[in-house]
Amino acid sequence: MGANESLEEIVAMENYQWYAKFMKECPSGQLTMYECKKILGLENATTQANNYVEKVFNIFDTNKDGFIDYLELLAAINLVIRGKIDQKLKWYFKLYDIDGSGTIDKKEVISMLMAIQTLSNNQEMSPEELTNLIFQKIDVNNDGELTLEELMNGVEKDEHFREIISKSFELSSVLKILQSERRHSV
Repeated sequence: MGANESLEEIVAMENYQWYAKFMKECPSGQLTMYECKKILGLENATTQANNYVEKVFNIFDTNKDGFIDYLELLAAINLVIRGKIDQKLKWYFKLYDIDGSGTIDKKEVISMLMAIQTLSNNQEMSPEELTNLIFQKIDVNNDGELTLEELMNGVEKDEHFREIISKSFELSSVLKILQSERRHSV
């Protein structure tokens, strides 16, 4: 990339490369669940990772047609991989508040963190250790459930805790897999 290229030109080139990769892998213009797992190298993943990928896939299939098109994929990449920690936390909270109750419990947080670790290979803390830390730090009313407000406030108040959470919710390794696939295919 030349020094005179604008940010818009760089983003346009990156988007073109993503689009070329997407169309090569999915000539129909639609990514299936199977293709998504194949690209991420998760065809034979654990049940936990499979459930996670399926939940994520279904959330990003915004029109609920059973496929992810290029614009849905681009939105997924920008939110999950490049999004700020507060955006990621809101998204993860929505993902794991399956019943829409407005709360998530320890079991749901452990499940979420196990799936994230499977995808990211981040093993600094076990899901159980991190879950206990999360609840110790931010379950202010000690009811064993977290609201989105508790989660957001807890992360906002404590810089060290925010760094731990940011690392734990980091999925840039998934982007690296996708980029690696793109370089080999485009």
